[in-house]
Order: sequence, then structure tokens, then C-alpha cells
Amino acid sequence: MAEEKREFQAEVAKLLDLVVHSLYSNKEIFLRELVSNASDACDKLRYCAQTQADLTGGDGEYRIRITINKDAGTLTIADNGIGMNKEDLINNLGTIAKSGTAEFMSRLTGDAKKDTSLIGQFGVGFYSAFMVADQVAVTTRKAGESQGWRWVSDGKGEFTITEDESAQRGACLTLSLREEAHEYLDAFRLKSIIKRYSDHIAIPVILVDGETEETVNSASALWTRSKSDITAEQYTEFYHHVAHAFDQPWLTIHYKAEGAIEYTGLLYVPGSKPFDLFQPERKNHLKLYVKRVFITDQADDLLPPYLRFLRGVVDSQDLPLNISREMLQHNPILAKIKTGLVKRVLSELKKKAEADAEGYAGFWENFGAVLKEGIYEDFERKTDIVALSRFKTTHGDGWATLDDVVGRMKDGQEAIYYATGDSVAALRKSPQLEGFLAKGIEVVLLTDAIDEFWVPAVGEWNGKKLIAVTDGAADLSAVKADPEAEAAKPEATEAASLDTLIAALKLNLGDKIKDVRASDRLTSSAVCLVTDSGQMSLHLEKLLKAHNQVDHDTPRILEINPRHGLIKALAERVKASGREAVEDASWLLLDQARIVEGEKPADPVEFARRLAAIMEKGIG
Repeated sequence: MAEEKREFQAEVAKLLDLVVHSLYSNKEIFLRELVSNASDACDKLRYCAQTQADLTGGDGEYRIRITINKDAGTLTIADNGIGMNKEDLINNLGTIAKSGTAEFMSRLTGDAKKDTSLIGQFGVGFYSAFMVADQVAVTTRKAGESQGWRWVSDGKGEFTITEDESAQRGACLTLSLREEAHEYLDAFRLKSIIKRYSDHIAIPVILVDGETEETVNSASALWTRSKSDITAEQYTEFYHHVAHAFDQPWLTIHYKAEGAIEYTGLLYVPGSKPFDLFQPERKNHLKLYVKRVFITDQADDLLPPYLRFLRGVVDSQDLPLNISREMLQHNPILAKIKTGLVKRVLSELKKKAEADAEGYAGFWENFGAVLKEGIYEDFERKTDIVALSRFKTTHGDGWATLDDVVGRMKDGQEAIYYATGDSVAALRKSPQLEGFLAKGIEVVLLTDAIDEFWVPAVGEWNGKKLIAVTDGAADLSAVKADPEAEAAKPEATEAASLDTLIAALKLNLGDKIKDVRASDRLTSSAVCLVTDSGQMSLHLEKLLKAHNQVDHDTPRILEINPRHGLIKALAERVKASGREAVEDASWLLLDQARIVEGEKPADPVEFARRLAAIMEKGIG
């Protein structure tokens, strides 16, 4: 086969440029990444060989060999793992296929310092080789296949692929080191790097320097060791390996469960938000082992989706070694392990929340929106998860629990009030909050999509109902207001005039509104929209529209402020000239209420015409 030349995917080319020129001040990390990839390749073959023994060709002793060639100026990292065929080479080395790529690329700014941090969260694996090499050659043959391949690139936009009959099973990466990177041809330097970053790799890493061969790592699974024998640095480096991440873990959970079901868990909560956190698949990222043999990193029944931010390994003593991914589904042993993992993780999060409120706030900002999915999805543990939840409220800028909110309730207040919207800043300006703020009632501000679902599922907390401020049933009459604030209120529109205006608004707006009524929740705004009991919330309808799940507007209750100057003036106009005199104003009031909710006017053209007409009369 002739040499086939291809171009890197645009995203890869951009990544490579950043990797080579600005990614790391500590370039030795390239070796950690390549050894980690080699280890994963061996794990994958070990799993496949459980059911297809012929894949190993009699060579089931997995190893990683790192060979120094000072004369040629090359460093070779070779494994006898699963290997790659032509399609794998193109997909794995020529494109970034991992989920979250689109979001990752959209967030690159061109600022090297900022982008370095982002790349660190995303992970670059193989491409780190170009930090030290001006050319990388990959010779590989996939287990079970006869054809070998050679991939070569200088990392500047193109790569070539040719057939290679001499390729052995696995992958052999030959790095032609840059002159300034020849320090990585020193055996002592390499040994210290491997010991520091890859000692936990459960496969022998053999360093070859001329006639000398030496296994330089412990080659024992880190999670099988006693906690007292593992340093904080070793825990961190294993996190980097298992998560393919570059940040520091926020929480490390290492324990062994003994009893009817035995398993070991080494779990990490990342220190930063992974890019695939909100992918529709909601997959977990734990690696499942059985008696230290890798089985799969796709055991979706190992964790509920709301804990998908966790990284790490689980090693079972009770599952059979030859278990398939299909057999894992609905497996009773796996279900018990899942129960134990969830219980332990929630318990550890509770401890962290109590011991380090500030640190927990950082965790919540990263993963709170995901954890709250469990309130809706996990009936058995919803109370525990609500207790772990933190919220923004109208009481200052910090985070609060629902217990905090209950503890600050006003005399006469019988419910916890909340508002849902796109941002805390927008919610703080919402007209619906005016009456609550005037009476000093704390309102919980919810801005995550899942909030629309878990709140109705919970219903109440600590004996207090959860009621939306936009709910027409929200009643503030029992809560005493500040006497001075009450005395400063302007006089309300006369009852008879107000009734006449309400009747005119109902007639003018027809079926576009469900009702019109005087408001006790408005203090400075003229109008707002509220929902009738049992109606879908305004924010949820907006979310569903954005996803084409709803194609029409639900008529809402229009509340008017009887103390507002505009409402008083309109009441006088109706009294003097009849409802036709306020027809344009009626529609403008409705559109004003819609705009405040982040909606467009029902008819933008008519809105502009009416506004112009009203302004013309006012200016004229």
C-alpha cells in the first residue's frame, strides 16, 4: 500500500499548536500520559481475552517497555495491549472523538494562559508527545488482526499512514526528541519520572537502556494497598491516570467494603467541571475491575447518573471474571455495590459540607446541578440529597440550605417561597419578588433546569410547603409588614374604578389571559404574570419551548398593582372614556409582563405600533 497522507481534524491542529507552544511548563508529564495510555490498552486486551483467549496469541504477560536510544535521539514506548487498526489510528490520533469536544473548542480564547487551564481539564493524552518530539511514529497491530500499520506525523497539520508487516501486537510509539528534550534519554531521569507519576500502574513498566533492563514501578494496583501506605501525591497521580485529567481532585474516597459483598472503591471528585458533564448520555466514568482485572469503563449500572462527576475504580471480589458488559445489566451483585457506593459518597459529601463550608461551596458550584438530579430520580435518597443541596436566596450573596431558610422565616409565614429563572441576577429584579422583599420574606432563587422537576417531587421541607412566587396561590397576607413601610405605601386605586379597569382588561385581552386581578405581591412594578394552581411554571414553559416541546403560550393570570400611578391613570381613563380607550394600553401591559419574564411580545409588530402610538400621544 502506498503512503496515505491525511490532515488533522481542525480541532486537533489547534490543540497541537497549544500543546507544543504553551501547555506545560513541566514537559515531563508527556511520559505519564503515554504510559497511562499504554496501560489502558493492556487493560482492554486483558478484558477481551476473557472471552477470546486467542487474541493474546499465547502472550498474556502484559508489559510496557520504554527504550532509550541515545545515538538516534529517540525514546520508544511500547505495549503489548489491544493495538490499533487503520480506522482506529484515524479516529484516535487524527480526530478528537470524545464527548464535550464542541463545548471545549468553543471555550478556547486564544489566551495561552487561560487555554492551558482549559486543556488541562479536557486532557490531551497522546498529543502530549509533541511537547518533546518533532516527529512521532506509531507502529501498531490490533489484537486478532494480521495487518499492521505505521502512523507518522510532525504535529504540524498532517499525518501519514502506511501498511507495516513488521508491526507487533500492541502499539510502539517512537519519539524523535528535540535537542532541548534530550534530558529524557537519561535513564536516571526517566526512572524518577516513572516512579513519581506511574508507580501505581498495575502493569510492569520496563526501562531498557542498552543491555540493561529494569522494572521501575511497583506494578501493583494502587487501590489494593493500605491507605497508610499511599501518599497524597500517589493518590493524585492515580487520579490523573484514571480520570485522564490534569486538575487536582477535590475529594478522594478510598475504602474496602467487607461482608456479604466485598469490593474496593477508590473514587475521586474532580476539582474542576469536566466538559462532558451535561452530555445527554449521562454516562458514569468509573472503571470496573474484578479481582484486579479490568472489565469495563462502561458499567452504567455501577453509579446513578446524578453521580457521574465521580472518577475512579471499583474492584469486585464477587463478580465472575468472564462477565460480559451485557451480563452486568441488572446484575444483583452490581446493584448491591451501587447501593454501597452511593451511600458512602453521600456520607463523605456530608462530612465535607460540615467540615469545610467554603470548599463545599466550590464543589456545589461545579456539580450541584448534577447532584440535584438525584432528588428527582432517587426517591429513597432524595431527603439526603436535599440536605446536601445549597441555594442562592434573597438573603445575601452566599449559599444557604433549606434549613437555613426555614430558620429565618417570618412570623406568620407558612411556606418556603422560591423563584425559578435563567440567572440569579435576573431573578433578583423580578416583579414577583417585590411583595416578598417588602415583607422581609426570604426567597430561594433556582436557576438550574432540574429545579423545575425536583421541587414538585419534594413538595415540602421541614413541614413547610414549597411554593413558587409566581403561583397565584401564594398568600402573603398573614405575614406582618414593617409598619413604617406599610404607612409609606401610596393609596390604592378606588375599588370601583379598579374593578372597571379589570373588566376592561379582560374584555380587551380575551383568551390571551386566564384572568386579571389586583396584586399584593407588586410594590413598584405595574404588572406581572402568575400561574394558576396546577399550571406549568413560566420558566418551565420557556425551557420546553427552547427544546421544541411546547409550541404555544399558556394563558396566565395578569396581576396589576392598584397602587401604581399607571394603573390609577388607566382606571380613570376607563371610567371617563370606556374600555376602547385603553385597548392599546391593555396589550402593552401584557407585553410588558411578558418581557420581564424574558419572553418576546406576542406580536412584535403590533407591540411596536402600539408603543409608538402611546408615545406619540404622550409627547404630543
